[in-house]
Amino acid sequence: MIQKPRTILIVDDDTAHRTMLKTLIREWGYDIREADDGETAIKAVKDEAFDIILMDIKMVRMSGLEALPYIKAFNPVIPVIIMTAYSSVETAVEALKSGAWDYLIKPLDFEKLKLTLKRALEHSGLIEENKRLRASLMDQFDRGRIIGQSPAIVRLTEVIAQVAPSEATVLISGESGTGKELVASAIHFNSPRKEGPLIKINCAAITDTLLESELFGHEKGAFTGADKRKEGKFVQANGGTLFLDEIGEMPLPMQAKLLRVLQEREITRVGGDSVIPVDVRMVAATNRDLATSVKNGEFREDLYYRLNVVDLNLPPLRDRRDDISLLASRFMASFAEKNKKNIKGFTPRAMDTLVRYDWPGNVRELMNMIERAVVLSRTEWLDEHDFSIRLTTEQQQYRIPTEIECPDEPLDEMEKRAIASMLERTGGNKSEASRRLGITRKTLHKKLREYGIAD
Repeated sequence: MIQKPRTILIVDDDTAHRTMLKTLIREWGYDIREADDGETAIKAVKDEAFDIILMDIKMVRMSGLEALPYIKAFNPVIPVIIMTAYSSVETAVEALKSGAWDYLIKPLDFEKLKLTLKRALEHSGLIEENKRLRASLMDQFDRGRIIGQSPAIVRLTEVIAQVAPSEATVLISGESGTGKELVASAIHFNSPRKEGPLIKINCAAITDTLLESELFGHEKGAFTGADKRKEGKFVQANGGTLFLDEIGEMPLPMQAKLLRVLQEREITRVGGDSVIPVDVRMVAATNRDLATSVKNGEFREDLYYRLNVVDLNLPPLRDRRDDISLLASRFMASFAEKNKKNIKGFTPRAMDTLVRYDWPGNVRELMNMIERAVVLSRTEWLDEHDFSIRLTTEQQQYRIPTEIECPDEPLDEMEKRAIASMLERTGGNKSEASRRLGITRKTLHKKLREYGIAD
């Protein structure tokens, strides 16, 4: 079956330039349509399906920037590549903000144009493929060590499953300890690059002077102590994924160099002049609000929009309390096995304390506290006194009463008794019972069915 040529809409009010592009791009095997201003382009998009739009940013009647929101509103997935003779950061960033897939500076570098068109088609092709395969993606998706069943985690894994097969740059944001590195690993190992390397670097853990060498490598003699050539993380990650943790801590001069790599897909070692092409997918993470950092002049706006193609915001543990008991149980089992301890579970008061606590250090704090409790425990059941947690007055309200703690009973029996007791205390009011128990109403109904308590 002969594949139909991809169709590109060229939008430019400069007839000579438009004709030149049409002739050149046709030689690369594309079908071409033309428009001489933004209004004509909007009408064309409504009348015909295009694979890519190549549009000038400044035109006499309606500019590319004015037309872009209308085009994206009608077809949000179509890649729009902006051409501009104005290489200012403000113009390029405004185009990216409005939904442009990429921008090119005039006069155009034809090899770069050819590569950009190819990458845009690959990107849009993956989006269409993801639409067709979304239902089966979750069946194939490997969560790795991402644990949780709360709505927030279910939504997160669905988005990861969609974005992983693409080449899109991903920015993972969230508080410290929420699991950003785990998400980066899940993206890599569910991507076509999973057989390639996953290289990680913490930008906050390396001094400004060494960060450039760590990322790009250096030549022998480039600086004092450089006694031999060293390959940087970009070369090590070639064919795979590079994870830049704490990207918000990167100094501004390095941000400019990173932006160039994202644009050109090539690096130069410190002290060298050879240009080295790199094929790397970028995943970055931060616990900062980068949008605020941009406003404060602490982070480059153009780099922010280059990194933020897909934004994954990880919820703090206090916003996914349904997952605390599951996480705690998994950590307890793992650390008990690792430390050869015979620990059966948590008392109801212990689990009640864990669920009510706000966990400022998130999952990492929970994991560390469970490990400490397991190592120091002298009994088969972890009690609230095994955890160095102080609940606020509000968090202590409606705690599970002491008299239902029965350390000699299996955990499921104690949980059953706790639920039955709370229902009795609330006169059968399930909403009030679930609130006092620190669980959702949905979880309460699930437990009632599981334990055969009248629902």
